[in-house]
Amino acid sequence: MKIAMIGHKRVPSREGGVEVVVEELATRLVKKEHQVDVYNRRGKNIQDKNADKDKKKMKEYKGVKIITIPTINKKGIDALLYSFFASIRALFGKYDILHYHAEGSCAMLWIPHLFKKKIVVTIHGLDWQRSKWGGFATKYIKFGEKLAVKYADEIIVLSKGLQKYFKDTYSRDTVFIPNGVNKPTIKEVDIIKKYGLEKDNYILFLARIVPEKGLHYLIEAFKQIDTDKKLVIAGGASHTNDYLEKIKKMASEDNRIIMTGFVQGQELEELFSNCYLYCLPSDVEGMPLSLLEAMSYGCTCLVSNIEENVQVIGEYAKTFKKSSIKDLKKILFNMLNTERRKKEEISNYVLKKYNWDLIIEETEKLYN
Repeated sequence: MKIAMIGHKRVPSREGGVEVVVEELATRLVKKEHQVDVYNRRGKNIQDKNADKDKKKMKEYKGVKIITIPTINKKGIDALLYSFFASIRALFGKYDILHYHAEGSCAMLWIPHLFKKKIVVTIHGLDWQRSKWGGFATKYIKFGEKLAVKYADEIIVLSKGLQKYFKDTYSRDTVFIPNGVNKPTIKEVDIIKKYGLEKDNYILFLARIVPEKGLHYLIEAFKQIDTDKKLVIAGGASHTNDYLEKIKKMASEDNRIIMTGFVQGQELEELFSNCYLYCLPSDVEGMPLSLLEAMSYGCTCLVSNIEENVQVIGEYAKTFKKSSIKDLKKILFNMLNTERRKKEEISNYVLKKYNWDLIIEETEKLYN
């Protein structure tokens, strides 16, 4: 089977959850003897300033063919042009399936639909809810959602909440296939010594620094807690420089707070392997890959009580009331002073429930 993946920024990349998912799907489908082309968006990796420049010229990755689509590096416009030209280019690829990712790219679904192409869409979250977008961009993303409902042969959603949303809003049936997570390699403290970090002496926030991740709640709550633990903020901005500056200012007021910027590779592995607690205080999520990763390392986790987080953690993590600094402070303090669940229990739970091999099987069934 020949498949095209459209809607991500770049593969390989950790710029966001969509990119991680597309890479996992594409490389695993190739191993199962499918032919997969990924349509990368040309442009700067705004998270990883030191991204390998050779990636721009990359034509193949782990058996996956890379097709790079030119666009304009301007917020909102780049995604529109990318999805338009990618959709046009894909018409000539003799694909069995065009697999679109995220709502914004779906605004161009009408193009392959006109030519009677088979279309699968993965909705990673209700992107129009994200506060970094506004005005035209929000309307454009919502338009993409409606076209996905109208023209996609199948829609994959990552949470039961999204499944209910599409049924209630559009009377549209969807297929629930969650994201997966890989078994990690546990690392000793090495690279992260440069931040003054030791095993179990820090709380970790590892995600994009955007308003909907709720980092400002965590900083405010942490400042009010008397603890020797540090707060490590790992991640880069995504079209949210004003918010990033706000966070930097808040962090500068407490010398226990460390901002590492975007991390990947061994540094990321060390941060997950050695944190005392991982916290994700989101207001909006699709399916939080960073939370899945944290749990795969056996991290003790504290998350906001939005449905997408609660669905992932089961009974293996704690929650606080969404957007409540007071509740976050109370539960965070308690967790810093109580015994933690065994790492093996947390890791085994998430690796069994969110297994990529099973997810690929479900995706193949849907394609067929």
